[in-house]
Amino acid sequence: MEEQKKKKILCVGLVCLDIINVVDKYPEEDTDSRCLSQRWQRGGNASNSCTVLSLLGAPCAFMGSLSAGPVAEFIVDDFSRCAVDISAVVWQVEGQTPCACCVVCPSSGSRTVVLSDMNLPDATANDFSKVDLCQLKWIHLEARNAEEQMKMIQQVELYNSTLSQEQRITVSVEIEKTREALYQLFAHGDVVFVSKDVARHFGFQSAQTALKGLYSRVKQGAVLVCAWAEKGADALGPDGLLVHSDAFPPENLVDTLGAGDTFNAAVIYKLANGGNLQDALTFGCRVAGMKCGFHGYDGIAKKFIDV
Repeated sequence: MEEQKKKKILCVGLVCLDIINVVDKYPEEDTDSRCLSQRWQRGGNASNSCTVLSLLGAPCAFMGSLSAGPVAEFIVDDFSRCAVDISAVVWQVEGQTPCACCVVCPSSGSRTVVLSDMNLPDATANDFSKVDLCQLKWIHLEARNAEEQMKMIQQVELYNSTLSQEQRITVSVEIEKTREALYQLFAHGDVVFVSKDVARHFGFQSAQTALKGLYSRVKQGAVLVCAWAEKGADALGPDGLLVHSDAFPPENLVDTLGAGDTFNAAVIYKLANGGNLQDALTFGCRVAGMKCGFHGYDGIAKKFIDV
């Protein structure tokens, strides 16, 4: 059991540079305005989840693509600052490290993101085959290049088939984007996070109806999770019982950028450490709500003990 606790959680997906402008009101098109502050921050769903996992005290690692240059240097330095293992990063010779321009408006709670992510190849199943699975207890995949990610999961399934239940790697999948090619991953996660956007794309107007409507897509025994912003989050497991947690908004809304990635990471953290589904869902909502009360993520390390 102690040996299992030391094993890492690997997040597979995007890392990018976020250039974040904080404004008092969202700018009108074709006007000049000043921001309240600007900062560079390492971003990307899987990358953000790694940050949160590390701040919560979980040993974790990131796998994704980078291209050498000043942006990648900033990202690597920040991964190191957060004690995230990047030995599985794939250094691409083609393409550029993605960059996102983000406008955060505390007065409305909005965050608007424009991502330049056009020519850097994603990590492949062949890249994944070089990862030492013996060091991992959980793998979280941000759905992107689904065909390759399916092959990654097949490698994990083959590895798991040789192990006892308690030694097996748990696989979670986040399906955030409304792209048909990603939906095949519903059937391949032990835990599946489906976004509000995807749920609405399928015609559902609440987390509860989405879970009931989409649960037939997941594999037997899986857990399906859906967060719905200020309405909290719900989950449905193989016992057929809906689990709910209310949201925990901060006193002052400051920065919602990465709140979903924070929620996912906190749920994974609890489940990976033996928590039940209700505890994990509530913890996810508490940590995500708390994160919305300050800029960035560093405040999580100071406050999560009280959550």
